[in-house]
Amino acid sequence: MAKAVRGATIGLIQSAARLSRTALAERLLAHGLYAGQDKIMLALASENGQTPSQLANLLGVRPPTVTKTINRLTSQGFLEKRFSEDDGRRAYVFLTNEGEQVIRSIEKSVRKTEKLALKGFDKKDQKLLTQLLNKVEANLSGVPVTEEEDEDMTEDA
Repeated sequence: MAKAVRGATIGLIQSAARLSRTALAERLLAHGLYAGQDKIMLALASENGQTPSQLANLLGVRPPTVTKTINRLTSQGFLEKRFSEDDGRRAYVFLTNEGEQVIRSIEKSVRKTEKLALKGFDKKDQKLLTQLLNKVEANLSGVPVTEEEDEDMTEDA
């Protein structure tokens, strides 16, 4: 039996992540969106009216990255900034009507990409893969996933 190559698993994870991002990016581009913009849009669909700092923390990116993406999405007509009535220095980001309509396209693109990636997997294998990836993410982030969270994340699989 051949000995496992060190680093092969992380290489496969990286390759699968890159290929899935590329496949999703192609679908999003058909709707006028670039890679990464979908994350901000979906975060606002979940909780509209967040500050750029809140979005950066939620997505695990630096604030300048979020600000640049917000500015692009604003110029595309998908987002709008509203300044706080209490503190004029604080801006909140909201989906526009056009942005809300694009959410369905983003969700459809994500579903189609996931369906392609999981082609040939039965429900049991999909659930197992989700659980294993949750554990990998928890190990690398240092934020453990509780059993309850793990079960919640795999109910849809």
